[in-house]
Amino acid sequence: MLENTEDRILDSALAAYQLHAKVTDNARYCGRWQEPEPAVDTCVFHLIGEGECLLEATCLEQPQHLVAGDLVVFPHGSAHHLQGDGYTTMLCGQFDFITGPHNPVLDALPDCVIVREKEAGSAFRRVGQIMREEAASGSFGSRAVLDKLADSLFVMTVRHHLNTAPQRRGLLAALSDAKLRRALAAIHGTPGRDWTVAELAAEACMSRTAFSELFGGVMGVSPIHYLTQWRMMEALKLLQDSQLSVLAIAEKFGYQTEAAFRRSFKRIHGHGPGHFRRAK
Repeated sequence: MLENTEDRILDSALAAYQLHAKVTDNARYCGRWQEPEPAVDTCVFHLIGEGECLLEATCLEQPQHLVAGDLVVFPHGSAHHLQGDGYTTMLCGQFDFITGPHNPVLDALPDCVIVREKEAGSAFRRVGQIMREEAASGSFGSRAVLDKLADSLFVMTVRHHLNTAPQRRGLLAALSDAKLRRALAAIHGTPGRDWTVAELAAEACMSRTAFSELFGGVMGVSPIHYLTQWRMMEALKLLQDSQLSVLAIAEKFGYQTEAAFRRSFKRIHGHGPGHFRRAK
């Protein structure tokens, strides 16, 4: 098997929140240089190509020395400062999601994630190398290739964090807990089922009270609230199919009336289904 429960849950989350990576700059610096980056409302990254630089940020306890092949990701768009003394290249970009900067995947990541090429796996090194080669070639279609490869880079960053972080939080912490993982698999696998807390607790092989306390403590929301969030994310994907009526989507996720579905949708997304269909 190439896929386990953790993979399925993470894959479904990334698919629902519709990750889209975009390389925005192929930067080159000479001599003594510095690049202040203000705080932004998106997840940004820098992949060092050639040379080296010093990274400073208020979210870091101390400056970090980055070398060729290293990747730094700021999941919450924290302000930071890059500087160097010599020829340095880097690919800069952002990871966007359909819901913007707030979703369980990004919320589970710290303010800064650094992946060292020498500590990363061979797959990460190959992807990074191909990206650097594509950027240097300037060949037809390079930007599209870079964006697709950057998608993989984000997933590898999440995996690296899962494997190396001494402490995890939110969705990534839940993926590390066998009991919560079973409950999440149930929610992600059949979101249209009329789940109760007791049934989800049974999936986790826990008592209702213990399950509710553990789920809320790790995920930051109740099991039913997470179930609603997940349903509304899946619904957002289905709304992109103009052949599906809002009522059909509502029924797919277990809602007895279209009005009840619309209320839940607006509570989660801030706007009704029609707003997203018109903006498509």
